[in-house]
This record gives sequence, C-alpha cells and structure tokens, in this order.
Amino acid sequence: MDNMHTSTDGDILDVLIIGSGFSGLCLALQLRQAGYRWRLLEKAASVGGTWRDNHYPGAACDIPSNLYSLSFMPNPDWSRLYPPQAEIEAYLNRCADEGGLRPDMQFNAEVVSTVWDQSQLCWCVSLADGSRYLARTVALGTGGLSRPEMPKVPGLETFQGTMFHSARWRHDVALEGKRVGVIGTGASAIQIVPTIAPSCGQLTVFQRTAAWVVPRRDKLIPQKTRELYRRHPWRQRLNRQWIYLQLESRMLAFSRARWILQLLKNMLVKHLHHRLSGTSLTDALTPAYTPGCKRILLSDDFYRAFKRDNVTLVNQGVVQVTPRGVVTADGAEHELDVLIAATGFQVADAGAPFEVRGKDGLSLNEVWGTTPQAYLGTVVAGFPNLFVMTGPNTGLGHNSMVYVIESQSRFVMQALKALKQHGAFDVKQQVQQDYNQQLQKKLQHTVWNDGGCRSWYLAPDGSNRVLWPDFTFLLRWRLGRFDLSCFHLYQRGQS
Repeated sequence: MDNMHTSTDGDILDVLIIGSGFSGLCLALQLRQAGYRWRLLEKAASVGGTWRDNHYPGAACDIPSNLYSLSFMPNPDWSRLYPPQAEIEAYLNRCADEGGLRPDMQFNAEVVSTVWDQSQLCWCVSLADGSRYLARTVALGTGGLSRPEMPKVPGLETFQGTMFHSARWRHDVALEGKRVGVIGTGASAIQIVPTIAPSCGQLTVFQRTAAWVVPRRDKLIPQKTRELYRRHPWRQRLNRQWIYLQLESRMLAFSRARWILQLLKNMLVKHLHHRLSGTSLTDALTPAYTPGCKRILLSDDFYRAFKRDNVTLVNQGVVQVTPRGVVTADGAEHELDVLIAATGFQVADAGAPFEVRGKDGLSLNEVWGTTPQAYLGTVVAGFPNLFVMTGPNTGLGHNSMVYVIESQSRFVMQALKALKQHGAFDVKQQVQQDYNQQLQKKLQHTVWNDGGCRSWYLAPDGSNRVLWPDFTFLLRWRLGRFDLSCFHLYQRGQS
C-alpha cells in the first residue's frame, strides 16, 4: 500500500514546492516567515538546482553577484564580480540553513506525478518510492535549465570514446593529452573551452553559429569592500540597485531604440578583431545577425583560447557521430577521444519533467505541447492552485532572473491570501489567451524575434515562449496585484 504522508483534511499541506533552486528556496523562505504549512521536495541529494548540476570547469554566472542573490538575504562575502558555480551553490545552501528550511525539505524525493482532485480541491503528489502528499497548492520550481539537450545527430550511441553533456560533467575523465571535441559555442562552451584548453592534447571546437561576445571584465572583490558591506549593508543594497538599473537599460536597445544595437555591433566587431589579430578566424567568429537575437555572451578569454596551438575551430555543424569521432557538414571526420556536448537545454518546448494533470484529467505537457503559455508566466488555465515558477515568457535576455523569481513569489503569497476565503482558483482561459496574444505581439518588435537568427528562445512555430518582452519592473508591477476577476473561484464540492 502507498505511504500517504497526509491523509486527513487537517493534514493537507498549504503548499508543496518541487525543486530547491532559487525559485524553490525563495518561496519557501517567504512561506516559512508567513507561517504556512509547506514542504519542499528535491529529487537530488542536496540543494542547488541548476547551480548544483552545472559544475563544469569554468562554470560561473554572467550576472554580477550582488544582483544574482535574494534581495532579503544578501551575501557580503562574494569573492568575485561574477560568482563561480561553487560559491552560488554554497550561497543557496546558506539560504536553506540560515532560513531554517531544512526540517521541511525532503531530498532524494523524485516526483512522478501530481494530480488535481476536484472533490477535495487539492493536489495529490506521488513520489517514485510510492509515497504521496496532499497539498492545497503546488509550486513547480523545476526550472527551464534542468533537462540537458543532446545534439540531434545520428550515431551518438556508436561513439567508442567518452561522451557527456556539459551539465553532467565527468570529473573522473582525465583530459590531459586527449583529443577533445566540444560541440557548441554558447554560454557553457565559452566558459569550458578556455578553462580546459591548457590541459587537452588537442581541443576541437565545433561551431554551428557564431555568438556575439562582450568583454566580461571580471574582477576580485577586495576584502575591504566585503568588510564595508558587512558593516554597512545599505552600501551593498545601493550597489545592487545600480547594477539593476545598468542591466535594465539594455531593454531600450532590445525593444525600442534598435539603432543602439548597430553601435554595439560595431564595438563588438572591433573587439573581436583586436582579440583575434594574427589569426584567420575573424570571419568565422563574426555572427551574421543582430546582437541580442541570440544570447549575448560574456567572456574575457574565449577568443584568446583560439590563439593556442592545440585549439582548432571547425566552423561546420556536426552531422554524424562515428565510433572514432564526428563528421561535419563538409564531410570531414574528426577523430576524438572525448566528446563534450555543450548544446544547452530543453527550454522553449519543455513542459514539466513529470506528469501534471489538472481539471478533467488535462495533461500539462499535452496542453502546452511545443508552445507553452501561462498567465503572467505563473498560472495556467485548467490547472487550479498550480504555480509555475520561471514559467513561459518569464525568461530574460538582459537582467537577473532572481528579480523575476522574487516577483513571482510575491504573486504566490497574494494568491494564498485569497485562497483563505476560497477553496481554489483557476485563471480564466480567455484572460490567459488575451494576455499571451498581447505578449506575442509585443515580442514581434524585439530583437529576439526580429534579429535575423533562429535561437532556442523560439518554439517550432516561430513564437517566442521563453522571454519577457519588456522592462522587468513592469512584470513585477503586473505580478504585484492578484486580480480575482481574472480567475474562476471554487468552493469545496463545486466542479
């Protein structure tokens, strides 16, 4: 018989959170402070989400550390302007510890399904070990960067060397003296390539599309600055606000004053030519699209890596994997000992990583298909009392996702207050539809939809189901008011 953790009405949780990344922890901290009955389930053995799983060499954030942290849990001890993976993971563990979350967190708890029970107005969440939870509301904090995307080329299973995805890094595999291939030149690859290049016998980087690269200008944070932040927290808050405003100003170029992007392009081309002087790689590494159409990357040493004698750029897509290596579009076979797929994640067409069934047995993944949509990126019609953290069209191409996560958490807290008077709520289908029509219309005029490239931001039908198309403070404003008129409200026993 299944082990039912909660069986009586009085034992039903107020909120069940799934995932222990930034989203899950941010919401848990606010729920604990407000006195709700909640629990957090994490399928892994520790806290961290994306920053636990992505531990490849050189892994670091591309948002300054003072902004890439919870506003109500500042960290005065960041060592660098752009924090490395280990520090972010440690910070998230500190949030769990100092926030007193551990007693209500359950690790190695893999969710296999969550099903809405209309008669009880609650969710039944089943785990892989056979146990179950009942909860009034469920918050999905599983994130969009949790499922690695392997390259879709034939022959992957035939490779006789060692192959792995960058998000599943094999630290037990020695690269010294090996012929190593990296597929991709995106956000992970530009951190991996310069870090592993000195140890590889030969490093071959396979590029399908060049990316625009901006100087990162990373630096150590002096000890005296850290001490100043500890003594005077307002200084760190002021620095955080300044960083936010700097990054937020990018939206002007991406959605309104597109002429700014031409100026940026001219600057980046000069930077590229300067860094690659003395090589024949400038044309191959110059993108053919407007900066911002694909994610703009930050690096101080990516271009420099190609000046090494043991590093080769192959400006051809991989079309086949063989037992000995890979074959590129020009027909050449490249023999390799180790093959690393830095090919990103399932984002635009990714639903929940487990079965989610709402009213009348609706499947979330089937409803979404390859074009997911939600209202305010947080609630979905047909799925009462379900919150999707960092859901459709909440992604950012210019600022910190932590800002969005905090905004969504505030929305959840307002919704929970409304639920004290009502058994359940479900966003109206027409409200959701109108919202997404306006959203897609606005996206048409941004560089992400009209910048001359095909990116992972876009769904198969060409719509952008990933990014928020405007200033983040406008999204926070929209999320700051829980309007009951947008929802169907249910009392127990009402279908």
